[in-house]
Amino acid sequence: MKQYRFILSGGGTGGHIYPAIAIANELKTRFPDAEFLFVGAKDKMEMQKVPQSGYRIKGLWIAGLQRRITFDNALFPLKLISSLFRARTIVRQFKPDVVIGTGGFASGPLLQIATLLGIPTVIQEQNSFPGITNKLLSKKANTICVAYENLERFFPKEKMILTGNPVRQDVLDIYSKRSEALSYFNLDTNKKTLLILGGSLGSRRINQLIEKELDFLLASGVQVFWQCGNFYMSEYRHFSEKEDVQVVSFIDRMDLIYAAADFVISRAGASSVSELCLVGKPTIFIPSPNVAEDHQTKNGKAIADKKGALLIKESELEDKFESVFNKLLHDENLQNNLSLNMKKLAKPNATKDIVAEIIKLIK
Repeated sequence: MKQYRFILSGGGTGGHIYPAIAIANELKTRFPDAEFLFVGAKDKMEMQKVPQSGYRIKGLWIAGLQRRITFDNALFPLKLISSLFRARTIVRQFKPDVVIGTGGFASGPLLQIATLLGIPTVIQEQNSFPGITNKLLSKKANTICVAYENLERFFPKEKMILTGNPVRQDVLDIYSKRSEALSYFNLDTNKKTLLILGGSLGSRRINQLIEKELDFLLASGVQVFWQCGNFYMSEYRHFSEKEDVQVVSFIDRMDLIYAAADFVISRAGASSVSELCLVGKPTIFIPSPNVAEDHQTKNGKAIADKKGALLIKESELEDKFESVFNKLLHDENLQNNLSLNMKKLAKPNATKDIVAEIIKLIK
């Protein structure tokens, strides 16, 4: 049997990294003897997270353009040329059967070189509004796996397959893990748990909100598990001294914290949205307005419009947060309906479906 070789590239945030790892894990299940190589951006979080998952990674000297005039922007052409040459060397040496991109700066040069060398490429687009890298790459990609409908205005329709987003497989069955989860995180079994998720890098605005509303939340009778992000940990860790509050920079067992949670407040990054649809816990999305084309608002709205979650814009937090949370906490019908509608939007077979498309290119 042929020993297949796969290169995967996705990085910058967990929303690009974890889908790539999920795809690699599923490919490894199908092809235990296959060889894998990840390509990321130097100094970004993938350079740590990918090796922790058991895969090799090589870095490119690449970064995105800033929205303001900076020295890094002046270096961008040099970084791009350097990354294209480095990607060419990597691809020629590794000789992959397929190259898979899940977004992030490094996937641009890598997939561009792969197409020039005649190697099949697959794009996995997580968001309801694609970034510029994937829009450009889509013209020459063989297959584009998307998580949302109605992306024909961005991608060639004949190349698109609606698969959903790859997610960690351990979140597929969380309901059998609840007692283990409460024990693992040392949570009070008699209190409802509110999980705060700011995304893999943390969210300043959500952290500011929780700091301001913490006494209100505790007075509501919930215990708070607050993921604030590495960057903000020194600023917020002292809140763990309060009873019924745990502040962490990163969560190592997402399956268990999802199992323990009764309510979730979260950013609306694509991977978070996809995982929360599988988990089905009553959720308030607070999208970041500071991302390309405001795609988090579009991600969250796609769920909220189908009554699967509540959504509060950052500009509305001062006026709406307490009333929205109070209603969610005390209205069991609302909780049940949100959970039911959210689960209807889940795509639990996304990773398998994406891998099936990859296999079509090598068989």
